[in-house]
Amino acid sequence: MPDHTNMTCTSTPRHFLEHIMEHDLSRADAPFSQIVTRFPPEPNGYLHIGHASSIFLNFGLAEKYKGRCHLRFDDTNPETEGQVYVDAIIEDIRWLGLQWDGKVRYASDYFDQLYEWALHLIREGKAYVDYQDPETLRLTRGDFKRPGTDSPTRNTSVEENLAGFEKMRAGHYEEGEACLRARIDMQSPNMNLRDPVLYRICKTPHHQTGNTWCIFPSYDFAHGQEDAIEGITHSICTMEFQDHRPLYDWFLDHLPVPSRPVQYEFARTNISHTVTSKRKLKRLVDEGVVTGWDDPRMPTLSGMRRRGYTPEAIAQFTSMVSVSRTEGMADVSMLESAIRDHLNQTAARTMVVLNPLKLVLTNIPEEMEQQLTAPVHPQRPEMGERKLSLTREIYIDRADFSEDTSLSRKRFKRLVAGEYVRLRNACIIRADKVIKDADGEFEEIHCTALSGTAGGSPPEGVRPRGVIHWVSARLGRWAQLRLYDRLFLQKTPDTGEGDLITRVNPDSLLITKAWIESGLAEAAPEQCFQFEREGYFVADRHDHSPEHPVFNLTIPLKDTRASSET
Repeated sequence: MPDHTNMTCTSTPRHFLEHIMEHDLSRADAPFSQIVTRFPPEPNGYLHIGHASSIFLNFGLAEKYKGRCHLRFDDTNPETEGQVYVDAIIEDIRWLGLQWDGKVRYASDYFDQLYEWALHLIREGKAYVDYQDPETLRLTRGDFKRPGTDSPTRNTSVEENLAGFEKMRAGHYEEGEACLRARIDMQSPNMNLRDPVLYRICKTPHHQTGNTWCIFPSYDFAHGQEDAIEGITHSICTMEFQDHRPLYDWFLDHLPVPSRPVQYEFARTNISHTVTSKRKLKRLVDEGVVTGWDDPRMPTLSGMRRRGYTPEAIAQFTSMVSVSRTEGMADVSMLESAIRDHLNQTAARTMVVLNPLKLVLTNIPEEMEQQLTAPVHPQRPEMGERKLSLTREIYIDRADFSEDTSLSRKRFKRLVAGEYVRLRNACIIRADKVIKDADGEFEEIHCTALSGTAGGSPPEGVRPRGVIHWVSARLGRWAQLRLYDRLFLQKTPDTGEGDLITRVNPDSLLITKAWIESGLAEAAPEQCFQFEREGYFVADRHDHSPEHPVFNLTIPLKDTRASSET
C-alpha cells in the first residue's frame, strides 16, 4: 500500500472544514462523539482527478480527527449505472491506499426504509402523486423569472396518493406516466423547493437489486436520509449542491430520521488542459477517441494509474490545492510536477535506445561479455545495483554521434568522429571509422574501447566530450513504447465554440519502439523506470509481458512546454 503518512489534510493554515470539525468536537452539547464522513460516488463512470480531492478530503478528515469514513454508492439511477463502474471505483480507492470503515454501502441498501419514509410524507400530506408527463412537469416548475404552477393533483387526498404510489410500485404505470413529488412551495425562489420529485418509475434492472424495484428515489430524497441512517456527521459536497441544502434540511426536518447530519460545501478546483465531466469523458470513450476509461491519456484515476502516475503524487497534488468556498483553476503542470518529483525519488534507472545506431568495439572479442554493475538509483544505494553486459556490438542513439569535428564541446557533449566519449557506467571509447550505406546514412561506427577506464579516470591526454547511454546489440531486445502527450492542448478545452472532439490533440499518442536492456523485459506490470535522458516510463499494466514488452511514457524528464501555451 502507498504510504500516505502526513499526505492528507496537512495544509497550513487549517482550512474552514477543519475549523468547523474542531469546533464541533469541542462543543459541550455536541450531538456526536466522533467525526463520520463519507465518499458517495454515483456509479455511472470512472473516478477522475477531480474526485481525488474529495476522496482525500473525506478520508483525510476522518483520519485526522480519529473518525470514520464510509464508501457509499449513490445508486439511484439504474439507467446510467452499472456494476463495472462499482468495481472500478472500489479498485481505484484501494489503489490510492485508502480503506473505508466497514462494508461497502449502497443507497439501494436503504430502499425499503426510503419507501417507508415516502409513505410517511404522503400520510403527513407532504407528498403527492403527479400524473403529468415529464415535459409538462418541467414547464410548470417555472424558472428564475416566473413561479411554478400547481399540479392538478397537488391537493388530492392522502388515500388517493397512497393508492397511486402503491400502483407505481406495483408496476401499474409506465415510465413517465406518474411520479411522487414533495409538497413544499411552488412559489419558492429556490427551484429545488418547487415540489421536487421524490420517486420516478424506471423499469431498467438495477445492478444491486435486480427487478425488485421499478420505482427509484431521487438523489435529493435519498442522499440526506442515507447520511442520517449511517450517522454521518459532516456531509461534504461541492458548491453546486449549495442550493440543494435547504431541501436536504427540509427532508431531515419532516422525517423521523435517527440522526441529524449537516451538509457543508467546498469549491471544486478545475484543472487546466483537462475535461472532467463524466458525460464528456464517456463520449470520448463511446466515439473511440480513446481506447477506454483507462486510456493513459484520460484524467481518470485508472487512466493515470496505467500511465504510471502514483498514488503518492496524486495525494501530493491534492494537498497543494486549497480547500475553500471559492472556485479556482489549478494548472495541470502542478500535477505533472508532483508526478515528476515523486518518480525522480523512486523510479529505477535504466538505459534504452530509441533510434539505434550500431557501434562496433573492434578491440573486444566477438563472444566476450564484460560484466558491469550500475546503481538502480544514483541517490538511493538501498535500492541496490543492476547488471549490465558490454559486448562487441552495442547500440547508441543516432543523435549521439556526429561527423562534424568543428562542433564545440559545449554545444555537443557526445561522440564525434576521431574523439572520445564515455559509455554510461562503462568504459571510454574513441570513434575511429564511419561506415555508411548507399544513401549516405550512418550504418555503423567502428570504435576502440579504452581498457581499464570502466569506473576509472581517463588516461593522460584523453578528454571525453561527455557521457552517452547504450545497450548491448546482442543481448538487448525490442520493446514497444507508447509516447503519450496531453489529450488537449487548450487550457480550457470544454469551453468556447466548436465541438470538443475537434480540440483533441492529434499527436496525443505516438507508438514507436526502442532497444532495451534485456532485464527490462522482466519488469513487473506497473513498475516505473527512468529511461535515462528520455523520460519516466511504466510497464503497461495490461499489455506488458516478457515476450512482448510494452512501456508507456508517464512524463518527460523536464517540462519544456512554452509558457505561451493556451
